[in-house]
Amino acid sequence: MGKVESSIKSEILRLARREVRGAFLPLRREVRAMRLRLSGLSKSFTLLDRVAKEKIRQDESRKLQLEVSAEEVKASRLTPARIRNLREKLGLSQRELAILAGVTIGAIGLWEKGKFRPAMNKKAVLVGLRKLGKRDVKKLLATKAGESTKPQPKKGKVKAAKARMRTRKRVIRQAKRARRKA
Repeated sequence: MGKVESSIKSEILRLARREVRGAFLPLRREVRAMRLRLSGLSKSFTLLDRVAKEKIRQDESRKLQLEVSAEEVKASRLTPARIRNLREKLGLSQRELAILAGVTIGAIGLWEKGKFRPAMNKKAVLVGLRKLGKRDVKKLLATKAGESTKPQPKKGKVKAAKARMRTRKRVIRQAKRARRKA
């Protein structure tokens, strides 16, 4: 009876495995197809996301450009007090306004004192700044400040300068010691 029982169990196991494989194989194919499709969708989403972010950055940069017509520039009356009030209204320092206008800090000071008047292209920048709010001006300043940063000196040059300074100090110390002894 033991042999019949074990042969029936083995036959049941064999048939059960066969049924499981029969049901599992199509599901496995579906899962593989879904994974491939998900991978493709993920790649296209990443690409679209990158394109959308780039488009948003371009739109923001377009919005932040100071676009002013020539008529507006000619019609505007920028007195020293109005330049100062504009700067204070936007919460800018003279240095920040100089970065935005593309001039030196001294030029801003002279404009505000009334000693000089801004050139037409600089006047256009000031008229364009009137149209922007504080947040937009800060964003524009951040982009302009990033462009106008001075390049850092190379480390080799800095090290050489420090070495020269140490040499000078050493020579001075030696001269002082020699004077004390004499």
